[in-house]
Amino acid sequence: MSVESIRSAPDQASRRARVAVSALFLTNGALFANILPRYPEIKASLGLDNLGYGVAIAAFPAGAIAAGLLAAVLIRRFGSARIAVIGTVLTSLGLLSAALAPSGVLFAIALLLGGASDAITDVAQNAHGLRVQRRYGRSIINSFHAIWSIGAVLGGVMAAIAIALRLPLGVHLGISTAVFATVALVALRFCLPGRDDETEADAAAEPSALAGAVRRGVRPRTVIAVIALTLIAMAGAVAEDAGNSWATLYLADSLGAAAAIAPLGFIALVGAQFVGRLLGDPLTDRFGQRWVARIGGLIAAVGMTLALVFPSVPGTILGFAAVGFGIATLIPAAMHAADELPGLRPGVGLTVVSWLLRLGFLLSPPFVGYIAETQSLRVGLIVAPAAALVAVLLAGFLDKRRTAT
Repeated sequence: MSVESIRSAPDQASRRARVAVSALFLTNGALFANILPRYPEIKASLGLDNLGYGVAIAAFPAGAIAAGLLAAVLIRRFGSARIAVIGTVLTSLGLLSAALAPSGVLFAIALLLGGASDAITDVAQNAHGLRVQRRYGRSIINSFHAIWSIGAVLGGVMAAIAIALRLPLGVHLGISTAVFATVALVALRFCLPGRDDETEADAAAEPSALAGAVRRGVRPRTVIAVIALTLIAMAGAVAEDAGNSWATLYLADSLGAAAAIAPLGFIALVGAQFVGRLLGDPLTDRFGQRWVARIGGLIAAVGMTLALVFPSVPGTILGFAAVGFGIATLIPAAMHAADELPGLRPGVGLTVVSWLLRLGFLLSPPFVGYIAETQSLRVGLIVAPAAALVAVLLAGFLDKRRTAT
């Protein structure tokens, strides 16, 4: 970052672009959150058991893993803003198709396509956010992720209202698709024009760059660090997915919560995650990534363990809130640390961790579904506190230094 960019105040175009990127993050969070609380309804209508349900919803992260490495190629060719908006529209259509799917197989295929689009959107909107951040001359990227959490809360509330009003799935998701696809298309008008090759090149590495890093050889210490950081990010993903995929189902089926109350577990998780991300930057500046991750992991582990040992509707909602708050900084911290690993080009460590962390979202649903089918969903949800403890144990690989202010 140049001295000039640090000293100069953002111009009107940069401020507009910040609002536009914020709108894209809000939309990305809201789209998926609109369908998540309605998963139990889809599961029942398609006649899926817990294992079949877990395998079907794992199609979303599977699509993300399959398409994730294409993002850098598309961004370099078409620009991050355009790809982020196109990806948003395709994601919304994929989720709408999933809601209308007449069979479990078509439901999984729709989620696969939606996940592929979502992965590309995720990289592209972060790349454009980095462009805007560069023009601001200070860190604003975490604020975008906090706004994603606001979008997730908004989507969850929309779903809860739709359930309370007994709005049909197609009508509900049709409204969500129309609203948020329109928001994304309008936002494109206010994004930064052209391409910023330096910033966008640093945002993600193409497959050729990853292959080149392997051919050149990487120090064993760096490889170990990449593995540890990936596991930290995966721990955050697994704990988050427990709320995303199972909170509504657990509250409704296992604890007997009313249909309009059951989505509050998911809403509590993403709402607390938003608060954790708002506090994450100042806490990291004061105490360092390592201690923030350790304390957050303990909060998530203890909170969810108590909720599972002493099951109740209010206690479970608070347990999912503890998970959201505790894991809020895990994935951003792991990505940041990976991007600064010595011996790797900018973007390589970030791309590897960003890509592989989705294995957590891929493996968690069928694993929890299998445990739920053979034991109980309450037993399966032990993955959330267990994942949080993994992050606590591996937090030593995160930065312990306090950031200069």
